[in-house]
Amino acid sequence: MFSLYTDAATQPQSGLSAGGILIIHDHEQTQLKSRLSATNNHAAEFEIARLGFQRLAEIAGDACATTTVLFYTDSQIVSDSLQKHYAKHYQSLVDALLAAQAPFQLVLTQWVPEKQNQGAHTLANQALHSAEEAK
Repeated sequence: MFSLYTDAATQPQSGLSAGGILIIHDHEQTQLKSRLSATNNHAAEFEIARLGFQRLAEIAGDACATTTVLFYTDSQIVSDSLQKHYAKHYQSLVDALLAAQAPFQLVLTQWVPEKQNQGAHTLANQALHSAEEAK
């Protein structure tokens, strides 16, 4: 079983977005940061979640088909959209995220308050600050 935490951060004035991914398996953490192409926070949350599942698939390899993933997000729209398989303005992003989840045997999505997602939140903010400095 893997636990996957993702979070995005967006600077509205510049439109820069970045995300953090925290993967926990067998008491070991993998921490990843990424600059994102999204220019608003909702799209960035979907993008980093998709990237998290893609990276997790690389890590799990052939074991994906027998792997359960506990996915934690502090994004209400991501959580709700995955439950409904629908988001009015973000359907292509929902579809891409569902496709990234498809290789896994079971994905359980849990919305969590931001304070319970501090690992991914911190990584996202670090990545955003790095992107702003590089600009």
